[in-house]
Amino acid sequence: MRTKIFLASFFPAMIVFSSLALWGADNITPLNVKEGLWEMTVTHSMSGMPAMPDIPPDVLAKMPPEQRARMEAMMKGGPSTDVRKECITKEKIEKNSAFSNNRGDCTRTVVNSTGSKLELKIHCEEKQTSTDGTLVLEAVGSDHVKGTMQSATNANGHTMNMNFTFSSKYLGPACGDVK
Repeated sequence: MRTKIFLASFFPAMIVFSSLALWGADNITPLNVKEGLWEMTVTHSMSGMPAMPDIPPDVLAKMPPEQRARMEAMMKGGPSTDVRKECITKEKIEKNSAFSNNRGDCTRTVVNSTGSKLELKIHCEEKQTSTDGTLVLEAVGSDHVKGTMQSATNANGHTMNMNFTFSSKYLGPACGDVK
């Protein structure tokens, strides 16, 4: 039961950080990047996750292969990689919400902010979970952004550490159906 409670409070925090959220703040200088379609490759690993009960084989069988592989890697504590596309607009760049889902109730402290680098200290509180982390984004060029994030999530007496690295490349000016 404790595992279920931990997971119920942990997963919202994981969603916030797996999206590498970049919340707007008044004193952030927008990254100097191109508008258009971008592809993000995110690798994340976790440690300190409590043991999870085995997932029934019929539930695993119903999952798409990519989701099943991520779930199995997460249960083993190993790294997993996700690739997604995002449409980066002028508005997202100006509101500092590019490369994110802009979710979560978090406070942030700007450590460094230029057109080529952004470093934030982040603290999030959600229900019985708190997360502290450091996010660093670097615009290597106007068509390539890379980043890292290290965070610790505390929920129901358990601490879990998460590490993320990502690389994002510009694909072109047209986004098509991608938002």
